[in-house]
Amino acid sequence: MIDVLYFAWVRERIGLPREQVETEAGTVAALVDELRGREERYALAFSDLSALRVAVDQDLTDFDASLEGVREVAFFPPMTGG
Repeated sequence: MIDVLYFAWVRERIGLPREQVETEAGTVAALVDELRGREERYALAFSDLSALRVAVDQDLTDFDASLEGVREVAFFPPMTGG
């Protein structure tokens, strides 16, 4: 079981701040594919991965990161300075 957290417009599109997901996915990308297949709101939120960043157990990483032993995955838009 992995805690999946959604921030900013990702949260708005999916309608949840977080959820627990039972997954057999081996990578973040595989998890995203599973989530996309759930409902249209997930497909919309994950339609453009170049507009998203991901953190695994609070460390920024890439979508090809392994999920082995992971407790938390967070999705959020890129941060901007200002």
